[in-house]
Amino acid sequence: MLLLKTEGLTHIYSADTPFERVAIHDIDFTAEKGEYLGVIGATGSGKSTFIQHLNGLLKPTSGHVYFDGHDVHESKDYTRKLRFKVGLVFQYPEYQLFESTVYEDIAFGPKNMGLPAPEVREHTYEAAGFVGLDEALLQKSPFELSGGQKRRAAIAGVIAMRPEVLILDEPTAGLDPRGRDEIVGNIMNYKAAHNATIVMVTHNREEIARTVDRIILFENGSIVIEGTPAQVFTESERLTELNLAAPKVTMVAQRLRALGLPIRRDIYTIDHLRNELGKLKARENAMARAPHTAGNDWEPQDGGGRR
Repeated sequence: MLLLKTEGLTHIYSADTPFERVAIHDIDFTAEKGEYLGVIGATGSGKSTFIQHLNGLLKPTSGHVYFDGHDVHESKDYTRKLRFKVGLVFQYPEYQLFESTVYEDIAFGPKNMGLPAPEVREHTYEAAGFVGLDEALLQKSPFELSGGQKRRAAIAGVIAMRPEVLILDEPTAGLDPRGRDEIVGNIMNYKAAHNATIVMVTHNREEIARTVDRIILFENGSIVIEGTPAQVFTESERLTELNLAAPKVTMVAQRLRALGLPIRRDIYTIDHLRNELGKLKARENAMARAPHTAGNDWEPQDGGGRR
């Protein structure tokens, strides 16, 4: 089911002034319900400007954005309600925490939706569960939390509205590997529970290689490559031209192939490479055993004994 769509989306900052800058140009884009999309590209390529149009935060200079068939700017009331359905988590969202308790921060969105108190409470506790925040933390000030806990609380504040589309701008920036894995796991849990569409901007190619269904690559305000992780990350020469790199494991696989190992080209996760090398090892072991096995099983055709 088609959920999000843009047609000819263009945004120009400071139009008709000496400071005019085209941030994105003529973007045609679609996203299906339940799809997980990764948006990548160099700094300044237009990623953040693009995602801020998807929930109506920015208005196009030209072109259109549609949610479930409706232009997101068809009316002010529709745009306001849209932001409960298309949730946007900014980079370093913990800087936007402001309520006296973690509970109040997470509950802020559901309250603004006009939900009755029991539903606000249900949404708040559910969201805290999705991001792995212990209930005991909900009555604390958000400023008493660790950096990783603040990040979880901020993400929970958007998840609490149960958006059909969850958009995240660098949600794991600045976290250690364990923290990154946990946040990605939280997002996957929410997606699975609500069949939500996820749009995640990130510079971490290893992260999206193992999670997303489709990758959108931006360069100079345009989408220049689009496809599955396998399709995108096997275009190593094109990525190099764009000053981007494939996941490190893909580069390792390319080097092994250059050294003569007959492994697939579409390797972009550690599990893929591990499985491929395992198959090669099993094949090598089978070949090594073959002459020995044949000698042991040899039986003379004339019924006589071995000589």
